[in-house]
Amino acid sequence: MAVDRRMQIVEAAGKSFALFGYKATTMDQIAKIANVGKGTIYTFFTNKEELFGEIMNSLIMEMKRVAEAVMDPDRPFFDNLGAALEQLLEFQEQHALALKLTHEVREIGTPMAKEGIEQLERAIIGYIKVKIEQAIEKGEIKPCNPQMTAFVMIRLYMALAVDWKNTYEPLDKHEVAQQLRFYLEVGLAPQ
Repeated sequence: MAVDRRMQIVEAAGKSFALFGYKATTMDQIAKIANVGKGTIYTFFTNKEELFGEIMNSLIMEMKRVAEAVMDPDRPFFDNLGAALEQLLEFQEQHALALKLTHEVREIGTPMAKEGIEQLERAIIGYIKVKIEQAIEKGEIKPCNPQMTAFVMIRLYMALAVDWKNTYEPLDKHEVAQQLRFYLEVGLAPQ
């Protein structure tokens, strides 16, 4: 059985980035984890940045699969939104690479780690944007700027699910979904 060297290198790089972060990962470490010579890595990837890009693309595809798995075309938009955002947050909290990159950006400010986190956020926003466009077409929500609305939805969700607990009593997933729905669907103005 032939060993897929490229996949072996990608998996090793993913482990290294998750363990050590972007900045501290070296091609030597990746080669050691993959059990290949450093030159073998360069037959597939030009540099660490290209290898990191490959891993980030795989991570984004995995996140999309996770979100898509909870989407139900027969369910209302806001029910799907809450379910997808919950899955995406859980995915990021459980995925070692996303956690390590977030920590590295906070602690060191490594530009490539920051770019990785921004790439994840752009992918999530792009995914939600498509769902918003579909909801507009179905008449489930009012016409709006789908990209800006996706951005606001993601930021509001993160503020409720993550940032709120740093200062106040944490909200459980049901409460986060309820508040998200209140602010985005019902609103503050009296009916």
